[in-house]
Amino acid sequence: MLKLDCIKNILKVSSILLILLQLSCSQYKKRENIIVASAGKIESLDPAQANTIRTLQILSALGDTLYKINKEGNLSPSLAKDLPKVSKNGLLIDIPLKENISFHDGSIFNAEAMAFSLNRFRNIGTLNYLLNDKIEDIEVKGEFLLRIKLKKPSSSLASLLTSVNLTPVSPDSYSNYKDSFNNKKFIGTGPYFLESFNSSQQIIKPFKNYWGEKPLNKGINFINYSNSSTLFGAIKTKEVDVLISNSIDDLQRLTLNNMAKNDQLKSGEGDPIEIGYITFKSNKLPLENKVVRRALSYTIDRELISQQVSFGTREPLRSIVPTQLHKKEFKPWPKYNPNTARSLLKTEGYCGTEILSIPLTFRSNVPADKLLALTWRDQIKRDLSDCLEITLNGIESTTVYKQLSEGAFEAVILDWTGAYPDPEAYLTPLLSCNELNNNSCLKGEAVFSGSFWGDKKLQELLEKSEELVGESRLNNLIKVEKIAAQGGAYLPIWLVNPKAWSLKDISQPEFSKDGLIILKNLKRD
Repeated sequence: MLKLDCIKNILKVSSILLILLQLSCSQYKKRENIIVASAGKIESLDPAQANTIRTLQILSALGDTLYKINKEGNLSPSLAKDLPKVSKNGLLIDIPLKENISFHDGSIFNAEAMAFSLNRFRNIGTLNYLLNDKIEDIEVKGEFLLRIKLKKPSSSLASLLTSVNLTPVSPDSYSNYKDSFNNKKFIGTGPYFLESFNSSQQIIKPFKNYWGEKPLNKGINFINYSNSSTLFGAIKTKEVDVLISNSIDDLQRLTLNNMAKNDQLKSGEGDPIEIGYITFKSNKLPLENKVVRRALSYTIDRELISQQVSFGTREPLRSIVPTQLHKKEFKPWPKYNPNTARSLLKTEGYCGTEILSIPLTFRSNVPADKLLALTWRDQIKRDLSDCLEITLNGIESTTVYKQLSEGAFEAVILDWTGAYPDPEAYLTPLLSCNELNNNSCLKGEAVFSGSFWGDKKLQELLEKSEELVGESRLNNLIKVEKIAAQGGAYLPIWLVNPKAWSLKDISQPEFSKDGLIILKNLKRD
């Protein structure tokens, strides 16, 4: 009798577990929206303020840009009707716009709306120097004809017009936000509209009046988790459908790659657009000494760091521009050579009785930063302990960014993703300087980058590149980078490919040329 009761109880429990399992599976099958997961919170959806990959990712689905870079790497019209028409003197750019396009609030997209959005960005955009350094005025020449008047010819402006930061917003909905950010809403022309927003989750739905190719899914739930382990667990337990690689630990990234190789997941990869590097503060000793900075450029074993930190998933980099953007092999920073480093340091009185001590700051919430810092420190102990020591200091990334321009860090690990796929989008934000005192930058982007380093010849070449096109322009920008490498205020480390993994019943993630997932192409198989 006891055995019979026991069997009945086992059968009863098994039935309950079976029902729960069936419910779980049915809930998974009934999931209408595709759930896309990323790391970190989104505090603002204003394109004038957006500066993180996760924010640009969702904005790319909610809005459109005037132009895109196609698969061949060429400029292709999006909201624009045709390619820009440039006057003979290079100072006037006319952009014809497509007609019969509406914003999510029902208002019409036209030249006035585009001018409103560009001028708003010029006024309050966190990256507004991108436009203000180039543009004199924006004119509406017709209902669907925009004219941009330049301060001087600019060959980079066309690529700049592909930036997600310049996606147009509705003047009707943003009339009270000409001079301030609209953080919690977004009204654009894109394939999706924003259904709901909070910092941890954003829900977007297909816009039925979208002018272009319609989304292949019924909507996206964009989930923002706090850390890598949570993200990793979510894709393994199928709580999410797609996982974006930003802030995934490299060991977990390797595991996900192996799961994709074993046909447990699907994966997609874009062109590498994120560079990792170290900035040296060059306006104060000992790093004010160019020879010392030059010596440091020989002290880092990138291949070792790539293997120990990222298991080979991050490509060693000896440039501050992603390789594919120069369209040729170019490595101006020197290879690892501890003997050369020692010789240079000896000329400055180091090695033996005097040891150079460099405090290195890493972002404590970025796992790869700490591993990079530890690996470099241990490598220095092994190869150059008689000349150099590295001391470590971990600080949360938000604090690092706030204090960079204050000169708070002797050396700091950072990363950068250009606002658009062009060498200038990497060189100008790190190197441009508006006011120089010898090689010390007093005002300009080099101050905000934390290096405080500048060079008169480099600045002239940067400005000259705006007058050039094609191969001659790229060769001129290569000269810029050669000078930057000699200056030694930056030490490039690695290049990171954007990657995403999806469950087996979701299509393989596809990436645009700006390193963002094309969300409208995701679908359930």
